[in-house]
Amino acid sequence: MNMSVKFRFVCATRETQQQFATHTALGRSLALFPLPFIELRLFPSNSTGLSKLYNIAVREAASDPAILVFIHDDVQLLDLFWPIHMLQGLTAFDVIGIAGNKRRLPWQPTWCHKDLNWNYDEPETYLSGIVAHGSSLPPKNVMFYGPTFQQVLLLDGVMLICKSETLLSRNLYFDEAFDFHFYDLDFCRQAELQKLRLGTWSISVLHASEGIVGGPGWRIGYGKYFTKWKS
Repeated sequence: MNMSVKFRFVCATRETQQQFATHTALGRSLALFPLPFIELRLFPSNSTGLSKLYNIAVREAASDPAILVFIHDDVQLLDLFWPIHMLQGLTAFDVIGIAGNKRRLPWQPTWCHKDLNWNYDEPETYLSGIVAHGSSLPPKNVMFYGPTFQQVLLLDGVMLICKSETLLSRNLYFDEAFDFHFYDLDFCRQAELQKLRLGTWSISVLHASEGIVGGPGWRIGYGKYFTKWKS
């Protein structure tokens, strides 16, 4: 492992700084990796939108570069070799995640659903990645979306990984109009305009939540997203 490489996990949580390490899946996971090249940029007791916080971390990295891992606090790292796998992924793509979609459809409501009837896009053909869900092992279920190591247009925002230098060199930030919904889809579209390569990579995680869509906050985000992108 190249010790000059630094991984900085960027995470917002409703828990306090002290509770994060014991009350969250990510906190418990990171406690297993007390390594000098792993850092945590935590936003505790948080109610601020993710885009604003993620942008703070990007700007801070201007004077302290790192591989930025934007991640939810309910994600447990199951992959003991995740640093190596992340490095491998970033040699193939500019931005990586654990699940995504090779195409983007008009009025698509999520990265994996193709319509507001919540029909999944075609697995194997367009969807890519594997994500385990639940809060214990063995997981409640495992979603096999399709082959990994694929170039995609959209990534699931549960975990987005990229070099800080890549974002800063392209002046690429998260749109702060999106707080907890659609920040990931919008970011992917911005990255596409910057000619960045997005791809899925095999990094084993357990995600406690399967995502909340369709509620009032989500619908507000849906309206903002399509007002901006028109499709």
